[in-house]
Amino acid sequence: MTDLRTVLGEAVGAAFAAEGVAPELARVTPSDRPDLADFQSNGALAAAKALKANPRELAGRVAERLQGDDRLASVEVAGPGFINLKVAEATLAARAAEVAEDRDHAGASLVAAPRKVVIDYAGPNVAKPMHVGHLRSSIIGESLKRLFRFRGDRVWGDAHFGDWGFQMGLLIVAVADEGEADAFMAEGDGPFPAESPVTLEDLERLYPAAAARAKEDTDFRDRARKATAELQAGRAGYRALWRHMHDVSMRGLQREFGALGVTFDLWNGESDADPLMPEMIAHLEATGLLVEDDGARVVHVARPGETRKKKLADGSVIEAPSPPPLLVISSEGSAMYGTTDLATILDRRKAIDPDLILYVVDERQAEHFEQVFRASCLAGYAAEGSLEHLGFGTMNGPDGKPFKTRAGGVLKLHDLISMATDKAQERLREAKLGADLPEAEFDDIARKVAVAALKFADLSNSRTTSYVFDLDRFMSFEGKTGPYLLYQAVRIKSLLRKAADQGAAAGPVVIAEPAERDLALTLDAFSQAVAEAYDKRMPHLISEHAYRLAQSFSKFYAACPVLAAPDDATRGSRLTLSKAVLDQLERALDLLGIDTPERM
Repeated sequence: MTDLRTVLGEAVGAAFAAEGVAPELARVTPSDRPDLADFQSNGALAAAKALKANPRELAGRVAERLQGDDRLASVEVAGPGFINLKVAEATLAARAAEVAEDRDHAGASLVAAPRKVVIDYAGPNVAKPMHVGHLRSSIIGESLKRLFRFRGDRVWGDAHFGDWGFQMGLLIVAVADEGEADAFMAEGDGPFPAESPVTLEDLERLYPAAAARAKEDTDFRDRARKATAELQAGRAGYRALWRHMHDVSMRGLQREFGALGVTFDLWNGESDADPLMPEMIAHLEATGLLVEDDGARVVHVARPGETRKKKLADGSVIEAPSPPPLLVISSEGSAMYGTTDLATILDRRKAIDPDLILYVVDERQAEHFEQVFRASCLAGYAAEGSLEHLGFGTMNGPDGKPFKTRAGGVLKLHDLISMATDKAQERLREAKLGADLPEAEFDDIARKVAVAALKFADLSNSRTTSYVFDLDRFMSFEGKTGPYLLYQAVRIKSLLRKAADQGAAAGPVVIAEPAERDLALTLDAFSQAVAEAYDKRMPHLISEHAYRLAQSFSKFYAACPVLAAPDDATRGSRLTLSKAVLDQLERALDLLGIDTPERM
C-alpha cells in the first residue's frame, strides 16, 4: 500500500525525467500553503539552476505533462517555479478506503528488506531501585521496539541489566559487614542457604551507604574491588549471594516495568556475557588488540592521528588519543563496563547474528559507546554501521537541571507512577469522567491516563532534546497531551457504539467537504510519519502525527455531522472515516506504548 506523497513523487519524477532532469530532484512534500494545494514540488528551481534554464518555464513544462493525470484535480505553477498539486476527490476517497481496510497497519508500508534487530534499552542496575533517570530509556526503547517490529523487522528487546560490576562488590562487602550473610563468606563450594539474607528494601538501603563510604574509605573500596574480582572469578559463596541479590532485585524491576507497560524479549544482564569472557580475552590477545597499560589491559581504538587535548592534574595540557583506549581488565583483574558490553556484542552475534543493534542510552555515554563500537569492529564482532548509540536528553525540573524531588533526591520510578496515577484520578473526577463506572474500571482508566501522560510527554519531544517535567500540564485533557488523545479515541468509540445501536452501517468513502478532505490527507500521512520515525529513530514523529490526526478528526466532527448526516450514503462514508481514524490513532498510540480505554 503506497501513500499519496510517494505515488505523486513517482509521477512528478517521471515528468522531470521526460524533460531531461534527474527524477530525484522531483521531491514532493506536503504543501506549505494547504489553502492552495495538497502537495508541492520545488525541484524545478534546483534543476533549472543546473541546466541554466528558467525555473518557471521548466516547472510549466513539467506541469503540462502532469495535466492528464486523473489522480490530480489541478496542477499549477506558482512563484519562481513551485509546482502545486491538488489531489482529486476520487483519489482521496480511494486512499482513505485503503487505509480503512488495512486493519493491521492502518495504511503504513512495511520495509522492503526486513532485518534482525536488537534494541538495548532501560539498563537498570540490579540492587538499585529504578528512578526517573530510567524513564526515558525505557519509554523510547519500548516505542522503537514496537516501531521496528511494526514495519516488519524481527526485533529483540533486551533490558541488559547492570549486574556484574563494582556495585556488586560494594554490596557483598556491605552485607558481610552487617553480619547477615556469614554463611556466604566462607571459602569452598557450599552448600549455601536457599533463603536470601537480604530483601529489596535492604539493598535499597545498603547500596547508597556503601557507594558513599567507598568514596571516603579506601580500605572499604579496596575490599569491594577485591570482592568484585573474586565474584567474577567464580568464588562460590559470592556467586550464591549474588544470585539472591539478583533475584530479589529482578522481582522489583519486573513490577516497575509492568506498571509502565514496558516488556522485553531478553532479560539479560552483564553477567550473561561472563561465560564468553575467556574466549574473548584470548581472541583479543591473539589478534594483538589487548595490550598492557599501567597495570591494566586495554584496546586502543583511536585511529592514527586522532588526538584531543587532555588537562592533567598539575594543570598542564597534553595531546591524548581520541577516543581513549577501552579499558578491558582493571589493574585488580576485574572485567569493566566496556568489557561486558564488548562480550555482549559477541554473545548476540553468536545467538542472534543481528543486522543492527541499537543502544538507547543517555547521550552522556556517547564516548563509551564509540570506544566499544570501534573495539567491536576491530575485533570482527560487528560490521561497520551495524551498531548505533541513540542518545537522548534529560527530563529536567523547573530549574533546567535533571529532575529531583523537593528534598533534592532522585525520585523512584514507582513513586512517580503512583504520583501520576493519583493526579489522573483527580483530573478524571474534575472533568466528571468515569464517575458512574465501577471502581475497578475507574482505577484502570486512571492508570492508563497516567501512563499515557508520562509517555506522550516524553515521546512528543525529539529524542535528542531535554524537556521540563510538569505533571499538571502533562495530565491535561486539552492540548497536546496523552490524556487528550485518549479522550479523542474514547469519543470515537462512543460514536461508533451509538451508530451500532441505531443500526447505522459504514459505507463507501466519499470526499465532499473540506474537513473530509483534510481528514483523508491526514490519514494518508501516517505512512510517511512511520517511515521517517523509523529511518531517523525518532518516535516523536509518531506523536506529532497522532496529535494532528486527533485535531483533524475534531474539526471533521464539528463540521460534518456523522449520525445526523443528511443521507445514508453520507453517514456511511463518515462512519468509515471515523473508524479509520480510531484504528490509526490506536495504532499510533500503541507504537508509543500507550493503551486506550474503552470508555471514560
